Amino acid sequence: MKKDIIELSDHFDYKRLLRFTGPSITMMLFLSVYGVVDGLMVSNYVGTVPFAALNLIWPYVAIIGALGHMFGTGGSALVAKIMGEGDLKKARGIFSFLVYTTLVVSIAGGILGLVFVRPVAIFLGAEGEMIEECVTYASILLYLLPTYMFQVFFQSFLVTAEKPKWGMWITILAGVTNAVLDYVFIALFGWGLAGAAWASGAGMVIASVIPFMYFIGVRRKTARPKLYLGKPYIDINALWKVCSNGVSEFIMNISISIVSMVYMYQLIRWSGENGVSAYGILMYFAFIFCSFFIGYSLSMVPVIGYHYGAKNTEELKSIFRKSIKLILTISIVVVILAQIFAEELAYIFVGYDPELHKLTTHALRIYMLFLLVAGVNNFSSALFTALNNGPISALIAMSRTVIFEAGSVMILPLIFGMEGIWWSVVVGESIACCLAIILLRIYKDKYQYI
Repeated sequence: MKKDIIELSDHFDYKRLLRFTGPSITMMLFLSVYGVVDGLMVSNYVGTVPFAALNLIWPYVAIIGALGHMFGTGGSALVAKIMGEGDLKKARGIFSFLVYTTLVVSIAGGILGLVFVRPVAIFLGAEGEMIEECVTYASILLYLLPTYMFQVFFQSFLVTAEKPKWGMWITILAGVTNAVLDYVFIALFGWGLAGAAWASGAGMVIASVIPFMYFIGVRRKTARPKLYLGKPYIDINALWKVCSNGVSEFIMNISISIVSMVYMYQLIRWSGENGVSAYGILMYFAFIFCSFFIGYSLSMVPVIGYHYGAKNTEELKSIFRKSIKLILTISIVVVILAQIFAEELAYIFVGYDPELHKLTTHALRIYMLFLLVAGVNNFSSALFTALNNGPISALIAMSRTVIFEAGSVMILPLIFGMEGIWWSVVVGESIACCLAIILLRIYKDKYQYI
């Protein structure tokens, strides 16, 4: 009988790679799409100021929620490595310990986030009505921060538990719920930006509670799976390893948010609310086009971690070669699509405003060129996370955003004006790609993936 379930220990040819990563890629696609739905509904039904407020304050929430990415990605790499070494009991205990740690951290993070939300909005340049819109939107999401952090935490561990399709279907359900409630709360009830926040919160509840119940309930099965929630294995050294493994994902997420804040600061100075709105649209579509790279890298972390723990170097080499070829092929395809459909994509959001539509179309065609190298950068960072080398993974993640991109967005506008803002991400990601290639060559003998 043909084997249907793909396990971490399997040999991965191209077909098996795509079958295993497909659910995570689809999951990330739906996550990006229902983020776009929020912006689309706010832009068309509420107005430019609330739409700008959403884009201005969201990075602040994302910075705090990035801890969920750190525990999820870093934890899944360590747990997968321990599974590859054959110690399932310890793997389950570490997983349980991380669940309880994430719960405590998310509650504390939400409380601190609420304290500073207004000063942060003012610091970022919000004035008058925009301040209140920022506070309203962020406060609702910060009350629900545990659900946001567990949503991204369980995305990684469902893959490690060899249930990537569960993650996909849960995310689809959460996305559909969010989209439907966006329309109900914003268009029918007239709740404005608060309606978008409550709709997003409802999706987060679904995406966190269902996996939580799965990992609790699955323990009662006679044929126990590899991971379930039970007695925690309290190990501070393991927690430190998880944080060092996942620090790249944490840094990458907060770096993206910090860089977004830098963009907002520059755009308000150079172009006002129109520039902020255009950038928000760029970010929505960048996330959609990056869904393949993010989903692929997310699902490959436990696979690479398992084979690294099992010392299966031939499989590591095979996975590395195939992954690079797939990523480069998709990179070229998505850039071509972005160039062809830039005008239509911009029209979806701001077709009602000819000036803003023209600005957004022009920005899209420039900005999306970064996708030619973003996939290699994503995979390189994820590779070192999977190999339990958090510092190198963090170096790639931090350099591509905080150093190269943020530096570009501060310097290039001084030389090229507004054009420099749109080219900043292309320049930053290209320099980071050169660094990633150098690091891959330096560490190839130590980890034997080439």
